[in-house]
Amino acid sequence: MEPIITVENVSMSFKTSNEKITNLKEFVIKKVKNQITYNEFLALKDISFEINRGDIFGILGLNGAGKSTILKVISGILKPTKGKVSIKGKIAPLIELGAGFDPELTARDNIFLNGAILGYDDKFIKKTFDEIVEFSELKNFLDIPVKNFSSGMYARLGFAIATALTPDILIVDEILSVGDFKFQEKCHEKIQNMIQKGTTIVIVSHSIKEIRELCNRGIVLEKGEKVKYGSINEVCDYYFQKYN
Repeated sequence: MEPIITVENVSMSFKTSNEKITNLKEFVIKKVKNQITYNEFLALKDISFEINRGDIFGILGLNGAGKSTILKVISGILKPTKGKVSIKGKIAPLIELGAGFDPELTARDNIFLNGAILGYDDKFIKKTFDEIVEFSELKNFLDIPVKNFSSGMYARLGFAIATALTPDILIVDEILSVGDFKFQEKCHEKIQNMIQKGTTIVIVSHSIKEIRELCNRGIVLEKGEKVKYGSINEVCDYYFQKYN
């Protein structure tokens, strides 16, 4: 099988300040005086794996395991501290509610803004605008600033825009869990349709049942490290036995 995503020896570290700084002036003064010290937090530790074209790849792990961080590295939102990620194809990431949206703009304007961030040109957005609105079921809210939207409305709009064009790779975090049951079913149907068209899916979920039903391969992360990688039954069995 041809790898569409290759993660090679990826580590991701973040620096957290030991100082409690409440404003910019205080930060500048302490910075000039070299009074700021940092702790290094290693969110990912030398992780390697491959995702093949057409895989539905599940990522499991407890809170803080590094699941969302690895998705951001794969999506190109974060640059790894060490290692590299190779991607063959176009990615549509659905990682954080409101990512790529301007809260002050209306839903109508954000469709064009978010579409541009995903690489859609203006002509394509105009052509698929009605389809995006219909799927999101937000026709009556198009001219309302999205800062007034609920988390479920954010999810509807984000998913509808990201899947307007069938991508080579769809990245899905826990975002879909905020929608109502009817909308979740609608999203799952859309994902199944994309799978039939050959889209590679990378999905994070706390639901072993969902991961086992949807995916064919996967990985378990624990405190930033890869602890299991392989067929989805092996991965889910390991996760269930260790954490339940």
